[in-house]
Amino acid sequence: MIYRLPPPDAPVDQADLIDRCPLLSISSFDVQALESVLVNRGLSRIVVLTQTCDFANNKTSQVVVARVHEAQSLIAAGQLKAADVRGPVRGGRVFGWYFLPKSLDLGFGEMIVDLRNLHTVRLDLLETLCATGHRLARIEPLYREHLSKHFADSYSRIGLPEPYESE
Repeated sequence: MIYRLPPPDAPVDQADLIDRCPLLSISSFDVQALESVLVNRGLSRIVVLTQTCDFANNKTSQVVVARVHEAQSLIAAGQLKAADVRGPVRGGRVFGWYFLPKSLDLGFGEMIVDLRNLHTVRLDLLETLCATGHRLARIEPLYREHLSKHFADSYSRIGLPEPYESE
């Protein structure tokens, strides 16, 4: 099984799926008046990306997370085709998107992790969310490492300024 639900008092760990996490994003700004930047606030489903070793060694109070979307909502919004979810996204061939299967036992559908939409969240906020029942599940080892590898690959790409010439 890819998921398990830790008890509410379990510490936050890499690959925790957490609901209702407050995230901020800049909606507009004027370069001449940066102190008046407009910010969107919303509650989102997230997955924890910070490494387990950083939690185990008390090396962090800030946690890197990625926004998680219901696959069906991305399809309904026209951002993805159902065939793309079943094919290239699930196969790990789409930059910055990671597929998570549904769980009938835990009551959630197929999801897409948007590794291009990262945020930093305070650890104590995530601890409170988990303690109050907002942790949906934890992705189990091997699957967790697969997600971590996909995350690393998303940011370690080397783009060339122009393609190689060919004859």
